[in-house]
Amino acid sequence: MNPIRVTSWAEIQDVLFADSWVPEIGRYRSRYAFRGLSDANYPLETTLMRLGGEYAQLERHLLRNFRKYAHRRVVERDSVWHWLSVAQHYGLPTRLLDWTYSPFAALHFATSNIEKFDRDGAIWGVNYIAAHRMAPDLLRSRLEYEGANVFTVEMLSESVKTLAELDQLRDEPFTLFFEPPSIDDRIVNQFAFFSMSSDPTLAIDRWLADYPDIWMRIVIPAELKWEIRDKLDQSNVTERVFFPGLEGLTAWLTRHYSPRG
Repeated sequence: MNPIRVTSWAEIQDVLFADSWVPEIGRYRSRYAFRGLSDANYPLETTLMRLGGEYAQLERHLLRNFRKYAHRRVVERDSVWHWLSVAQHYGLPTRLLDWTYSPFAALHFATSNIEKFDRDGAIWGVNYIAAHRMAPDLLRSRLEYEGANVFTVEMLSESVKTLAELDQLRDEPFTLFFEPPSIDDRIVNQFAFFSMSSDPTLAIDRWLADYPDIWMRIVIPAELKWEIRDKLDQSNVTERVFFPGLEGLTAWLTRHYSPRG
C-alpha cells in the first residue's frame, strides 16, 4: 500500500477513523492497531532487533535473567507472556512492539518529539483481526472460542507455554496482537497493546509487505506537526495523561513551553 500523505487536521481525522463502522453491531469500532513515529523513515523494529549482534540468541538469556532478578510481585502469573509484558514495559529488549487502540495516542507519539519537527512523521495502522486470520489453527481457534479479537496473556498462557513452542507452531512466520496486563496507569491510559512475531528476526513492516490489504501508513508532513501538536494539547492528549506522575508532568511542561524553532 502506498503511503497516505495527509494535508490537514481534518483529513487526518477522516483517515484515522476510516473503515471503523461495524454493521454487525451498528457501532463505530476500529479494528486497527496504531503506532505513531516521529520520523516517517523509522522501520518497525523491536528493541530486541535494535540491540544488534546475535540478538535472537540473546533473547532467552535476557528474559531468564530478568525473571531471576526482578521482584516476583510485578507479575500476575508466572508465565512467559506475563514476564515478557513486564519486561517490555520496563525497557528490556524484547520481540514485542508497542501499539495502541487509540489513533490519538498514536498521533501524540508521532508529534511529541519537537526535535523531529523538521521531518515527516507517520502513523502505522494494522487490522489485527485480519492479521489473526493468518495465525496457526491452535491460536485462531482460541480466539474463536473466547469470541475475542485480540489475545490476553491468560489466553496465550493456556495455549502456548514457551517462545520456542510459539516459534515452532508453523513454518511460515505470523504475527499476534495481545493486551498486556494492566501493570500501571501508563498502560491503561495509553490504551496499549503489543504485537509479537513468531520469528524474532522479522520486522513487522517486512512481514506486512506480503499482506498489503491489512495495513495503512499515514505520513504526517513536517509542516503540519505544530498545528496537530497544539490541537492535541488543547484536547488534553499529552504526556501528563500518558505518563502519570512527575516525569510525565515535566515532559509536558518542557515541550509545551519550548519556543517554536
